[in-house]
Amino acid sequence: MSSTDAVSTGVHHQLRFAVLGPIQIWRGDAHLEIGPVREQALLTALLLRPGMMASRQELLEGIWGAEQPGTGAKVLPVYVHRLRRRLDAGGESPSDSLIVTDRGGYRFVPRDIWLDVARLQEIACEAGAARDSGDLDAAVGVWSKALELFRGEPLAGVPGPFAQGERLRLAERRLALVQEKLDCQLRLGRHAEAVGELFALTATHPYHEALAALLIRALYVSNRQADALDVFAKVRRRLVQDQGAEPGGELRRVHEAVLRGDEAFLLGTAVQKHPPAAQEPPPAARQERRVRNELPVDVGNFTGRGQELELLLEQADAEAVTVRAVDGMAGVGKTALVVHAGRALRERYPDGCLFVDLHGHREDRGTAGRQRVLRRLLRAVGTGEGEDAEGLDELAASWRTATAPLRLLLVLDDASSTEQLRPLLPAGHGSMVLVTSRQRLTGLDVDRRVSLIPLAMDEAVGLLTRIVGGSGSDRERAAVRELARLCDQLPLALRIAGARVQNRPLWAVESLAARLADDERRLGELAAEDRSVEVAFQVSYGQLPAAEQRAFRALGLSPTVKLDRLTLAAMLDWTPSDAERALESLVDASLVQQVAVDQYRLHDLVAVYARRVAAGYPAEVAAARAGVFRLYVLAARCASDWGTSAFPTGPQGTGPFLDWEEATSWLDAVGSELVDVIGHATTAGHLDDACWIAEGLADYLTRQGRFHECRTALESLLPLVEQATDRRMVPQLRTCLGWMYGLQGRYEQARSWLQEALEISRRAGDLSEQVRALGSLGMFANLEGRTAESMGYFAETAELVMQVDDEWLTAVSMATVGDMHLQLGEHGKAHDSYTEVIVLAEKIGSPRLCGKTLLRLGSLQLDMGRYAEAAETLGKAEKLAERLGDIPLYSAVLGRLSAAETCSGNLEAAAELRRRALAVFNEQTGTESEMTIRNRLLWSNVAAEDLAGARDFFERAIALPETHVHRAAELSRVLDDLHRWRQPSIGDFPR
Repeated sequence: MSSTDAVSTGVHHQLRFAVLGPIQIWRGDAHLEIGPVREQALLTALLLRPGMMASRQELLEGIWGAEQPGTGAKVLPVYVHRLRRRLDAGGESPSDSLIVTDRGGYRFVPRDIWLDVARLQEIACEAGAARDSGDLDAAVGVWSKALELFRGEPLAGVPGPFAQGERLRLAERRLALVQEKLDCQLRLGRHAEAVGELFALTATHPYHEALAALLIRALYVSNRQADALDVFAKVRRRLVQDQGAEPGGELRRVHEAVLRGDEAFLLGTAVQKHPPAAQEPPPAARQERRVRNELPVDVGNFTGRGQELELLLEQADAEAVTVRAVDGMAGVGKTALVVHAGRALRERYPDGCLFVDLHGHREDRGTAGRQRVLRRLLRAVGTGEGEDAEGLDELAASWRTATAPLRLLLVLDDASSTEQLRPLLPAGHGSMVLVTSRQRLTGLDVDRRVSLIPLAMDEAVGLLTRIVGGSGSDRERAAVRELARLCDQLPLALRIAGARVQNRPLWAVESLAARLADDERRLGELAAEDRSVEVAFQVSYGQLPAAEQRAFRALGLSPTVKLDRLTLAAMLDWTPSDAERALESLVDASLVQQVAVDQYRLHDLVAVYARRVAAGYPAEVAAARAGVFRLYVLAARCASDWGTSAFPTGPQGTGPFLDWEEATSWLDAVGSELVDVIGHATTAGHLDDACWIAEGLADYLTRQGRFHECRTALESLLPLVEQATDRRMVPQLRTCLGWMYGLQGRYEQARSWLQEALEISRRAGDLSEQVRALGSLGMFANLEGRTAESMGYFAETAELVMQVDDEWLTAVSMATVGDMHLQLGEHGKAHDSYTEVIVLAEKIGSPRLCGKTLLRLGSLQLDMGRYAEAAETLGKAEKLAERLGDIPLYSAVLGRLSAAETCSGNLEAAAELRRRALAVFNEQTGTESEMTIRNRLLWSNVAAEDLAGARDFFERAIALPETHVHRAAELSRVLDDLHRWRQPSIGDFPR
């Protein structure tokens, strides 16, 4: 984290956090309360991962480890709520909070704060720059300033595995900074001031060989050679006796330098940068041949890749051959990276830097033969011995013999397989091999593996800007950024596009961006002379087996960017296991990126190429699209609480999903791309599928409060629904819209859509759709307080439902029957109806209806004074609501549970439930939601502990005017008739 990441390093900003010691927080000059240790642990887990979403499970494991609280993730919203109250400025809206809620977790947004860890990094970078420029005095001063930020043990007293890991990391960071400072002090000749600090450090870290090496150097140059040798003897004895290991190469080299009196070695640059003299070939041997440097010219405008470069430049093992591999898709910049790294490393390899292009992925040339490569390498190191051998084994043996006394850097570019590489590895200790390949060479033993992806957007824009030049106007920057996006931030594409518009006017950049925006033209435009993005992809595709080529073509047709094995299996009619194997193979070929354990994606340009290839297989395209849209229909229906019986038209069954939880988890992983799937189906001519997906998702989206997505999906289909083959969709989409608006409290709009749906379904004679529309009209009329009108709707619904063979509609109607009995004051009948609905909902697999009815039943038991029964019933509802992820239902249940505990005299438990309910409630934003409605009707005033007020509100809400007594009696008879109609089948349901 740095100031460029929106974490300011100024000290006069609103909030300052210090974690390099016990946690401290200031607002201005005032100290803030830091809260209990578990809240500190939660703050640490978010603060030290700024901008990153941490899931609830990650936070639980990071704060509590294996012994998690009995309430599980329910405690997190409470802690987050307290942290927000402590950290956020007064009057800020939830959207401006430092801690924001992402779907499934939380994220810390570092707005205008000061953090000592960020400041530490910035000061350390300043010190490193001073050292690299040769100003060692300044470097020592700046490192001392950085170390002053430590106020003791980092995160002192903060519990949990995450804090412990960060504590160790920060302690190691401090030790590394101390080493850097002391090394500079020794190089400046300030050994006297370093000796005391080093003695203290080595006493605290008795097995730390790097500190021991620094102490030996400091003692030697202080004319204390005997003490220096004694330090080595003690460290070696500890290592051998306690750990059964000899000292490492660095400590041994320092010891040998002391014995030789090699002051140049001991006072020179960092020890690890110098090879041991004993391992270097004699000067005479080195003069017998010409040392070669075959590295290609470093690419101009090399950009980014800081972390990857750091891995490649790490110190190699002086006692072995170090192999480091770089893989990635075509055009991602693998060769440029290893050449850049090689040029930075070449001073470490006095016997030469060799470069071999293995042509593993070239369209016009075959793979380079290993025998031919070995002969060329033998000539490169200046020996002809063994070059005339015919067999691969003999040549490889000659190569190992020739390189045994050498320390080489060997770059093997564009390898096709591990088998191709093994005979080419040199034998000299301390040598390094850098390998690039589009394949993930899992059979190759490497100490560092780097998988490249396209550049970050800012890096891509920077590279393109340096190539194209220009005035730097806002319009020009916007055009360059758009061009970088259309190039998918792929270095090859960026360089081709940049070369095409280099030093040309702004209109040339905008014109090329406009052409690249057309998928049909994009790949063709990204070609210049012998460089072509499409050709690079074509070679990778051409080397795939036939089954993986078919899988690759199908992936280009996915309606979402992220995909998984179920998606591919549905498109190809494969088993999920076969699909997963194909995906893993495509990942190894660097044509597919694995973004999570079970999620994959194609980069944009690769997806464009996949669609282009797939266009040549029209039958495959049709089958793949039909399969994937069917998968989404089944997932939406399986995740819906309506149950599969509520969808009489379209695909039937549950597909690959065992139950609603599996389907819900799968849709959760798709996330915000669900609406895109509907648009994709519409564009592809699958209008019925698009309507069925939208219908199925209506319940899933609304219960998560995702009303905007639901409305967008439904409203995009309404102008087209008359063209659908399934005529049921004409009223049903309107019913779904009415339901959605009603849940938001927008009753007038809800009533308009529902009445329109009712009229259409009446003209079509569709009883099921009439029941849906009537039931919704009745429910929302009741919530508006139009009791008599709602009774009319419910009576008509009750009469129609007896003619409909739909178990879900029957269950919903019976729940309404219970509500009406309750409003008529017939509590016993309401109790029986709710119990019957729960049994039926469990039978048909409708968990949300079951949870809502448990809430109704528990509330009724509570109002009837049966507190123990109410607590048991509401406890079941709580568990179900939590499994469902239904925030409105969960909040309402917590409120009623709080009331039950209060009435039972359990005031402490009730208070905790109220806090949890309010914490959940405060996390929701937007217009009046279903949760708000439930809170108002079911536990209004409970949060304020005004139980009498709550009960009075409820009783007034259900009271009927005397003018409707006759209507009420008539309705009661209808309800009894409906109950008798349902009675014979109830015995079939397990209780």
